[in-house]
Formats: sequence, structure tokens, C-alpha cells
Amino acid sequence: MSQPRILLSAFADEAANSKTVVEQFAALAALGLQYYSPRFLDLTAGGNVKHVTELSDAEFEQLAKLQNDYGLKVCSIGSRIGKVKLYDQADSSHNKYVDPQTYLNTTVADTIKSAEKLGAKLIRGFSFYHPAGTDPAPHVQAAADRLGPIVDACAKAGLIFGLEVEANLVGQNGRYLAALAAAVKHPNLVCIFDGANISCQNINALDCTAEYVAMRDYFGWMHIKDYRIDPSLEWTGHVDEERLKNFVPADVGDSGHELILRDLKQHLPEMEKKMQALGVPGVFLELEPHLKGGGQFGGFSGPDGMGVAVRSLCRVLDYVGIDYHLRDFDDIRAARGF
Repeated sequence: MSQPRILLSAFADEAANSKTVVEQFAALAALGLQYYSPRFLDLTAGGNVKHVTELSDAEFEQLAKLQNDYGLKVCSIGSRIGKVKLYDQADSSHNKYVDPQTYLNTTVADTIKSAEKLGAKLIRGFSFYHPAGTDPAPHVQAAADRLGPIVDACAKAGLIFGLEVEANLVGQNGRYLAALAAAVKHPNLVCIFDGANISCQNINALDCTAEYVAMRDYFGWMHIKDYRIDPSLEWTGHVDEERLKNFVPADVGDSGHELILRDLKQHLPEMEKKMQALGVPGVFLELEPHLKGGGQFGGFSGPDGMGVAVRSLCRVLDYVGIDYHLRDFDDIRAARGF
């Protein structure tokens, strides 16, 4: 009997010392990955770094050609949707507020366009910033009301919106993410688990696993990022993301990846069936390791760090008995038409 199988992907900009697309793609292809997520990139190698949603039609054509040349396909668009304030009111953060309709017509529309141009089915997004330092519970319905039209727009384009768990947002743990998904109640909304985004809130491996279980019914895919808890960093309702320096590979951190992946293994058949019904080839584990640093809107690992992250994840997958695929000689021959 074959083992359950996942698909591997990575945020390409994390793998490059610069943000040039050629360096990003060369690093991922050399590591054996066949899927990637575009975020920040430089198509000209001239230092003109753009977010993928800001590309022109001609630049999308150039990017699509390059990803084909390197044998890559897009897993998800690494969008910034939902990383704005829920309300137009001042707090201790520097986050901005954007009117909901304006947001739909600009950020959301641009993100959907990028998915359509690059052949993606998945869009990564977030759950909005409630007033900094306050309890997120009273804001779940308001966040769901903001998310509903976004998910509707994605569904109209045949896309799936993935809601990522992250500190400081309404969906800052698995319980709140599940509450948001239940409130939106749309099949084109799934949840994205990210262990480090929970453990960096000083939450241990067992409790981190419990947060994964709490959102499991809405699971779509997973980001692979781990964190080693630093007891000297104490949070009082708000995590200072610029102070987070302890991101580590998936086999040595405090996010509980072994426990979580053992549970995931048991549920992979139904999860895979759900995602395939939505037009996605399977269940993705998407590397976003931040091994050389990370912040509010991105992170960096370098080609060496991404290599460490891939090998570390594969060790955990081998240990728990989940299958995966990296490029081999047969893939190279097939690409050459043999």
C-alpha cells in the first residue's frame, strides 16, 4: 500500500540573495522543486523589485515564459490581502486602513489578475488587523464580513482563497481561523496552517498542535516555517515581528511539526479529495522558512538556507511516513521530450 503523498512548494524570493527571477528559479529547480509561489521579484536584474501583483501584462508574459523554462508551476500567489486594518481608527501600530470597496477594486483585483496570468488556483491571504493589543474575539464577525466579498471575487474567477494564521491578526490561532471560516461559510475559503506564526507567540509544540487540530476541518494547505521560543521575548497582546530572530528548520523548532504531520497523514486522503474537487492537484506543503530573517511582509533564507529547509522538511516527512516528489532524471528526460 502506498504512503500518503503531498506536494512540495516554496516562496521563491526566499531562495535568492537578490530578488532576480533567474536566481529564484535556478535555486528552486536545483533543489528539485516543481512548484513555487511568487511574491517579490526582479525581472530585469536591474534592482527593480516588484510585488507579483504589480507586474504589467508584458512582465507577466516574461515571468510565465521563465517559469516554463525552469520547469516550474505556481502553487499560490503570495498576496498581501488582509494585511490592513479592519477599522479606520488609530492604534499603536503602523498598519494602514483601506476602504473595503477600494480594496476590492485594487489589491484584490490585482491579485486575482496575477493568479489568472500565471495559472495559479490558490491565493494566500490574511484576516485583517484588529486594534493592536486587543482581544480578537469581538472582531471575528467584522473580519468575516470583510473576507466574504473577497472570497466571492476569488470564487467568481475559479480561485481558492487561503486564510493564513498569523500573530496580531484576527486569525492569530487555529481557533479564530476556524471561527472565521465558519462565519464566511464558503467552499472557496480554506485555511493555511503555519507553525512558526503560532509558536512565535510563545506557544509550545503541544499547544501549537492543538491549534492545528482546531482548524483542521477547514485545512487547505500548510506553510512550513518553524521557530524556537525565546523566553526573553514576552508579548502582551502584540508580537513585535521585527524582533523575531529565532526561525529554524522544521526538524528542530518548537512548532510541533512531527506531531502535526503525523496527524496530517491520517487525514490526507479526504484533504486531497477536497482540494482536487476545487481544481488543485493536491495538498501542498509550502516552504517559507525565514532562516536568515523575516518580518511583516516577507522573509529571507538564501539558496543555502532554502536547501537546509527542504532537506529538514524531507527528513521529517520520511520519519512520519508521508511521501513527496523531488525532480529526478525521468523528469529531466520528460522535459527534453525523451
